[in-house]
Amino acid sequence: MRCAIDTGGTFTDLATLEAGELRVHKCPTTPEDPVAGVLNVLEIAADARGCSRRELLGAVEILIHGTTRSTNAVLTANTARTALIATLGHPDMLLLREGGRTRPFDWSREYPQPYIPRELTFEVHERVDAQGRVLRALDEDGVVALCAQLRASAVEAVAVCLLWSIANPAHELRVGELLDEHLPGVPYTLSHLLNPTIREYRRASSAAIDASLRPLMAHYLGSLEAALRDAGFAGQLLVVSTAGGLMRAAEMAEMPIHSINSGPAMAPVAGRRFAALDADGANAIVADTGGTSYDVSLVRGGRIPMTRETWLGEPYTGHITGFPAIDVKSIGAGGGSIAWIDDGGLLHVGPQSAGADPGPAAYGRGGEAPTVTDACVVLGYLDPERFLDATMRLDPARAAAVIERDVAAPLGLPLADAASAILALATEQMVQAIAEVTVDRGVDPRGAVLIGGGGAAGLNGVAVMRRLGCRSLIVPEAGAALSALGALMADLSAEFAAALFTSTDDFDHAACDGAIAGLEARAEQFARRVGAQSSEIELVAEARLSRQVWQIDVPLRRTRFAGDAESVAELLRDFRALHNEIFAVRDDGSAVDVVAIRARVVCPVGAQGELALRGAEPASAPAAQREVYFPGHGQLTAAVHVLHAMAFDAPVPGPAIIESPFSTVVIEPGTSARRSSSGSLVITTSAVAQQEEARRVHATGG
Repeated sequence: MRCAIDTGGTFTDLATLEAGELRVHKCPTTPEDPVAGVLNVLEIAADARGCSRRELLGAVEILIHGTTRSTNAVLTANTARTALIATLGHPDMLLLREGGRTRPFDWSREYPQPYIPRELTFEVHERVDAQGRVLRALDEDGVVALCAQLRASAVEAVAVCLLWSIANPAHELRVGELLDEHLPGVPYTLSHLLNPTIREYRRASSAAIDASLRPLMAHYLGSLEAALRDAGFAGQLLVVSTAGGLMRAAEMAEMPIHSINSGPAMAPVAGRRFAALDADGANAIVADTGGTSYDVSLVRGGRIPMTRETWLGEPYTGHITGFPAIDVKSIGAGGGSIAWIDDGGLLHVGPQSAGADPGPAAYGRGGEAPTVTDACVVLGYLDPERFLDATMRLDPARAAAVIERDVAAPLGLPLADAASAILALATEQMVQAIAEVTVDRGVDPRGAVLIGGGGAAGLNGVAVMRRLGCRSLIVPEAGAALSALGALMADLSAEFAAALFTSTDDFDHAACDGAIAGLEARAEQFARRVGAQSSEIELVAEARLSRQVWQIDVPLRRTRFAGDAESVAELLRDFRALHNEIFAVRDDGSAVDVVAIRARVVCPVGAQGELALRGAEPASAPAAQREVYFPGHGQLTAAVHVLHAMAFDAPVPGPAIIESPFSTVVIEPGTSARRSSSGSLVITTSAVAQQEEARRVHATGG
């Protein structure tokens, strides 16, 4: 058996796979002790199987964990007290950054603070040039004296970023040796080992973030593994990485920066699989709607989207990780998002969230603010008696009371209209987030399918689909735990990089081949270390038009360049085609610079084939009915279907409600749903409804 656990801001999801049989479980997250939440959801899974938690864990061979622990620590400044060691005369790498601004004419904004404050930034005498020549030897006595200062400053971690250490790492390596000797027990990160990129700010930023997380994540992962071992787990513990792969827990503790934003990275992995099953390879907009956040990404042409522009916080004012990551946009919109009215009388939804504790008012745990979930209870979308597979009873009266008090009365609206306005505003925020990853990048969402994941996906997924004009909405039968499913599909992987600068005008074949050979050796060593039966190495060149600033990733078709006159021409063709695809600009006259080579090694461990839920066959249960409020239609009688009782490919016209243990899907009037042979719900809009929506958009200007 293998299982995947995704700890979100509101719920902790567990997906288990045994002999091709998939099961999903949920429980509220415990923010004060995430390890307890992991053990709680395992207890729920064991009870469902009629066994003890120890017996369940004893059967688990691989346990995969996704967590927001590191991301939350950075965003809340709850990281270790970290120092930065830099070359004399260059202490301001984290302060000056790269100069970009999202609002260049807003003079009221304060200049952003560096990730590590200046009082904890220290300089050492040394200098290496861009060719790797030592211009000034390292002052080792000065480093020893600095260790005493660091100890006196109660530093808990150290980041080391020296100029051109990617060309000659000798000084950084020696600083590491001196830290081991004179500051034992304090973890440190050397920039050239972690992220050998040519950009000093990105190298310094990644080293600083990584070092600051090492004490926290070492303790968290260590305590998690210890708790699991004590509870009977004897298998392999893997952790989700931000690049969409898996890492062993011990290796993640050594490079915790790879855990940042790792949870949302798994949704596109699962979304691609479900799109391939039911959408004939169309572009897929993958939306994961949780209690706290709404995470969206675009799987284009079957490719998982990647980016090197991963910022913690707002771009340019936040902090960049400097690593390739799955490109996911997250906004504060979900089932727990709080509705509120500003001083001007305007309604807002989020980004504040009721979270898991106390949660929405309908949970009856002390929540006093109206949320999206409360609005859905008032509208009749959620059955108070069957929420979370009937493990939690909702309080409709409490949900109605807080919406009446905080939204309906101040705005002078009937209760149902106020609840509808809350959901409509949340829907519009989600649509705008999707527009940023589609329309803003030249992709028409009308040609894409929308994959609805997360427990709250079905509440307004159809509304989002209609607003965008998507071909269809696909809600996987186990989509309530989409990120956990993605983790079950993911493979062990690692990425290695080598700095290299050469131009196609005068290509250094030997240096390029040497860099590739070194990366292949490191990748093969990784595969042996994890005991992989097989592995695949993917090579990428970071390349750019000559004298430009930003590069793109060009997959390499070959592993050696020397002795083949066609090799550089092939690289040029691939670069120009990719550059044209991304930017709609093709420059056949300019040379191309290669600034780095990266290798990604993938060791297959992910689940293959279709993932079928236990009990997924139709169970022939009659449909019930209940009164549901639909905007523009008012109160309607909607048929209520149980997902697992629906016959395959039998249309279910709206208005309807389709319920499964952990999600509810609202089928609006003018749309129709069917259960496909894969188990997913496929929802489409009728031609008439599409024409009406087009006329409405035209009449209202959007």
